[in-house]
Amino acid sequence: MEDGARIDLAEPLLDGNKPGDLPPGALDSLNYEIVENDLYRQDWRLTSRFGILHYTICKWILVFLVGFWTGVVSLLINVAVENIAGTRFLATVDLMASNRIAMAFAVYAGSNIVLVLLSALLCIYVAPEAAGSGVPEVEAYLNGVDCSSALRFNTFFVKVVGIVGALSSGLMCGKAGPLVHMAACIAFFFGQPGFTHRLLGFTKLDLLDNDKNRQDLVACGAAAGLAAAFRAPIGGVLFALEEAASWWRSALLWRTFFTTAVVSYVLRIGIHWCRHGHCGSYGKGGLILFDVGDAGVNYGLLELVPVAILGVIGGTLGSLYNHLHAHFFLFNTKWQSRKGVFAKLFHAALVAFITSICSFGLPWLAPCRQCPPNNEECPTHGRVGNYKAFNCPPGHYNDLAGLIFNTTEDAIRNLFSLGTPFEYNYITLLIFTASSYMLALMTYGILVPSGLFVPAILCGATYGRLAGMVMVSIFGHDRLDESMYAIIGAASFLGGSMRMTVSLCVVILELTNNLSMLPLVMFVLLISKVVGDCFNYGIFKLHIDIKGFDFLKEAPPPFMSQLTARDAILTPPVTLYREEKIGRILDVLSGCSYNAFPVLDREPDGKDRFFGMVLRAHIHVLLEMRSANSPKKIAVKTVRKHPAAQRSLSGNCLEVESLLDLTPVVNQSPYTVLETLSLAKTYSLFRQLALRHLCVLSKNKEGSPVVGVLTRHDFMQSSLWKKHPQLGRLSSFRILE
Repeated sequence: MEDGARIDLAEPLLDGNKPGDLPPGALDSLNYEIVENDLYRQDWRLTSRFGILHYTICKWILVFLVGFWTGVVSLLINVAVENIAGTRFLATVDLMASNRIAMAFAVYAGSNIVLVLLSALLCIYVAPEAAGSGVPEVEAYLNGVDCSSALRFNTFFVKVVGIVGALSSGLMCGKAGPLVHMAACIAFFFGQPGFTHRLLGFTKLDLLDNDKNRQDLVACGAAAGLAAAFRAPIGGVLFALEEAASWWRSALLWRTFFTTAVVSYVLRIGIHWCRHGHCGSYGKGGLILFDVGDAGVNYGLLELVPVAILGVIGGTLGSLYNHLHAHFFLFNTKWQSRKGVFAKLFHAALVAFITSICSFGLPWLAPCRQCPPNNEECPTHGRVGNYKAFNCPPGHYNDLAGLIFNTTEDAIRNLFSLGTPFEYNYITLLIFTASSYMLALMTYGILVPSGLFVPAILCGATYGRLAGMVMVSIFGHDRLDESMYAIIGAASFLGGSMRMTVSLCVVILELTNNLSMLPLVMFVLLISKVVGDCFNYGIFKLHIDIKGFDFLKEAPPPFMSQLTARDAILTPPVTLYREEKIGRILDVLSGCSYNAFPVLDREPDGKDRFFGMVLRAHIHVLLEMRSANSPKKIAVKTVRKHPAAQRSLSGNCLEVESLLDLTPVVNQSPYTVLETLSLAKTYSLFRQLALRHLCVLSKNKEGSPVVGVLTRHDFMQSSLWKKHPQLGRLSSFRILE
C-alpha cells in the first residue's frame, strides 16, 4: 500500500529498528504482556487480600459505568436524531402541502447541507479521527496498535455531535459503527489512571493502570456499542468475540456480558420513558427493535433455493461494494489531501446535496398507488409510517417516498413491516436498491462520522423484499411473508460485506425478535461469506489495511515459512549491561527511538550472556528516582528525540559517570526465539502471546548473544518486501489489485 493512502494520525513513538525506518503513519505498540520484573513481584507480594478484592470490585464497577454511559449516550443520540429529522421532514411536508415545492426543496436540502457541514467542520478542525465508522481503529487498538488518539475525549465529543448531524441530514449511513467507537472512547476514559486514582481509591501503584486492563475495558466498550445500536446484548458480546477483540478469555466474556446487560436495561428504561411523550418525536421511530416476532413463519425445502440465490447475490454485491468502496475511499483521501480543507468541505456538501436531490426528487418519478382497503393509517400524516402521501391525492400513497424520503432506520422498518403484501412495486424496489447502493458508496469517504451496518441492512432488505414479492406472486401467501425475505436479504448483504457470521446471526435475530428464522439466516450468512471471501477481505479489514495500521492477522502469510526470524531483522540491536553508566544510558535514550533494550551480563570469563529485557519507560523511573536522591547537581542533556524522555529527564540532575543497576526493572524471563526459527512460527508466537517485543538469540556461541529485537512492524508484509525485494512477486502482498 502506498504511503499516500494512509490517514493523517498523530506522530507516535516508533518501535522500529532505527529512527526513521518506519513509514509515515506507522504506530507504536501497546504493552499487553505483563513485565515480570522485581518491582512487579514486590508490588503483588505487598498487596493484601483486601487490595486484591478492591482491585476485582473496581474492574466490575468500571464495566458497569461503561455500559451505563453507553446506554445513556445511545438514547440521547436517538432522541436528538428523531427530533431534528422529524422537524425537517414535517416542515418540508407542510410546504409541499401548500404547493410551495421550490421552497420545500430549499428547506430540505439547505438543512441537510448545514447539518453535514457542521459535522465535517468538527471532524476537520477538532478530531479528524472521528470521521468514518471508527470500528477499524477500535479493532487495531485491541490488536495492540497504539492508536489511542482515536479514543480521546475530543474524538468522542465530535463523534457524538457529528453522528447526530449526519443521521439527521438523511445521509446513507448508520450509527452502529460510530456507537462502537463512542463506547470504546468511554471505556478508554474510564481506564485512565487519573480516574481510577481519584474515584476508585487507588493511591499507590495503580494495579489497573496498564495496557492489558485498558484493552479488556475497550473490548467491553465495543460490545456495549453494538448492543446499544441494535438493542442486541448477546450480539454485542459475540461481535467483540468474533470481530473486535484479537485475544479472548473467559473472564472477559463475563464482563462483556454484564456490560451489554447494563446497556440493554438502560435502553429499556429510556424507551419506556420516551413512549409516554417525554422525548418529543422519539418513541415512534428510531432503530431500536424491528419487532416481527408475531409473524407465523412457514417454510420448507422450497425456500432453500431462493435463500441460496440471495446468499450468492449478497456475497457478490457485498464484495463488489467492498472493492468499489476501497477505491472510492483511496481516491477521495488522496484528492482531499492535495486540495486541502476547501475540498473536504466541498465534498461533504456535494454528497449532502446529491442525497437531498435523490431523497426529494426520485419519489416524483413513482406513480401514486391506491391505499389498501380497510387501512385507516393510509396515507400516513405523521412523522413515521409506511404509506407516505408525498404528492399524492387523498386515499393514495407514494411507495418510493416511504423508503427514500425518510431516515434510513425508518426505511428499514417499512421494509421489515408485516402484513403489507405488495406495498411496493418492482420498479420502486429496483430504483431504491440502485440509489441506496450508490449513495452508500459516495457517503463513506466524506469527513463525517458514518456507519456501514445500516446501509448494508437497507440495501440487502430491499432486494430481499423484491425476492419475497416474486415468491409470494408464484406460491401465494401461505409461505414466508415478504418481510421475512427482507430479513434474509439484509443478512446476505451483511455477510457479503462484513464477513461475520455468528455475531450477525444473533444480532439479526435479536433485532427482529424472531427465533424461528434462525436456520434460514444461518444458511444465507454462510453462503454470502463464502462467496465474498472468494473476492476480497471484509470491509473493516480493508480499512485497517488502507489506513496503514500494523495489524497482526490471526494466521501468518504462507511465504513466511520460507524465512527465518533472522531474516526479519535489518540492523543489530542496541544493548545495555545490567550495570551501566548513566551517561551511556542517556546517550542511548537520546540516540534511538527503541522502546525496549536487551540487557546483557558479563560472565567471569569475559563473555556476555543474555540477562533479560528492559523497557524505556522503566529506565525513566529508575533515572527519576536516582535524580531525586542525588546529592550532587550535575546537569544532563535534554533528551529531545523522545517526548516521554523529555518530560522525565529534562531539568533533572544526575551523575553521568556513576553506575545504575537495572536489575529491579529488568524482565529476566522474556519470550525469546532462536534465529533459525521459521518466521511463520515466530509470527504465531508473537501474535498469540500478544507481545510487543520478541528477542531473537544467536545460535553461535561467539559474539553477541542477541541478534535483534522483533516488533510488530517487522512482521508487516510491506516491511518484509523492502528487506527482501524478491518476495514482491507474490500476489499476497497486494491489498488492492
